[in-house]
Amino acid sequence: MNKFKSIISGVALSVAIASSAMAAGVEINASSTGLAMQGYDPVAYFTVGEATKGDYKITTLHNDALYRFASEENKVAFEANPEAYLPAYGGYCAFGTAMGFKFDGDPNYWKIVDNKLYLNLSQDIQQRWEGDIPGFVEQATVNWEDIADKDPAELQQ
Repeated sequence: MNKFKSIISGVALSVAIASSAMAAGVEINASSTGLAMQGYDPVAYFTVGEATKGDYKITTLHNDALYRFASEENKVAFEANPEAYLPAYGGYCAFGTAMGFKFDGDPNYWKIVDNKLYLNLSQDIQQRWEGDIPGFVEQATVNWEDIADKDPAELQQ
């Protein structure tokens, strides 16, 4: 009976933790638990110039999304000025946003343009986006006004 009681307690605790996790709104590309950028460090793109996994022990909550960092220094820099490091379009694919959709932005396909981080869905999409970055950024920025508050699935109907 004791084993059963501890299993039930564990399940109850897991449900409580999961439901208390602040899930980010549809304007941020985050997992169902609120993890943004698949756990990659948004600051590292600017400091080391590569996609860098964040440490699950070094985190901060911003707009109900959880961000991970590779170092305490990166966390401090982010907390001081999140807008400087947050990816464009809530971390959704920049090319997809230009097309009027919200697709997952893969942290491994990225580019910093005019001090702004852009993520894309895949390598081939990244290459297409790089074919006309100014044009796609302009179109995505216009589209973002209309789609930021819409659920990604809603846009694909």
